[in-house]
Amino acid sequence: MSQFIKNIKPIWEEKTAPVVDFLYRLNITPNFLTICGLILIFIGSYFIYLNYLFIAGIFILFGNIFDALDGYLARKYNKTSTFGAFLDSVIDRYSDVVPIFVLIYLYKDDDLFFLIGAAAIIGSFMTSYTRARCEGLGYECKIGAFERPERSIFLIIGLLSGMVFYSILLIAIGSNFTAFQRIFYFYKESSKL
Repeated sequence: MSQFIKNIKPIWEEKTAPVVDFLYRLNITPNFLTICGLILIFIGSYFIYLNYLFIAGIFILFGNIFDALDGYLARKYNKTSTFGAFLDSVIDRYSDVVPIFVLIYLYKDDDLFFLIGAAAIIGSFMTSYTRARCEGLGYECKIGAFERPERSIFLIIGLLSGMVFYSILLIAIGSNFTAFQRIFYFYKESSKL
């Protein structure tokens, strides 16, 4: 978790606690929120395809809000599960890739955008994969300045402002930088043995 997210998380949880309490009283499960978040991301991606970027940004914003609420609901009311953690991680990968893939299609005649979009997709996967692989080999991997929340924020800002080229460029740079940070971190940690 990046320092930015560590700092903002307590404020987010304080402000959204009434919403989470309300969802709990309605018997809404974390997995249901996860699926709803993905549906909103897919709807947003469809609006990207239609070139309605601002509307897409709104749907993707709410999709990410649902994604943030699912984990908080699970932790607050002890509804965590192994399957829930797995489902959340898998759906996060779809949520990362689908909007960028559709943007690449939207700007298919722009070779530079294709390369930057591909780099953003690869970086998004590698950021997650390097952490999972590191932890799978028994090492904690908390390092990294550009994780999924940051990628989502830049994507949403890009869609709402119409400056998607720059947002995807920042995602490509930031996510690949984080992946290499983790590779270097693992190399240092594993070399201590």
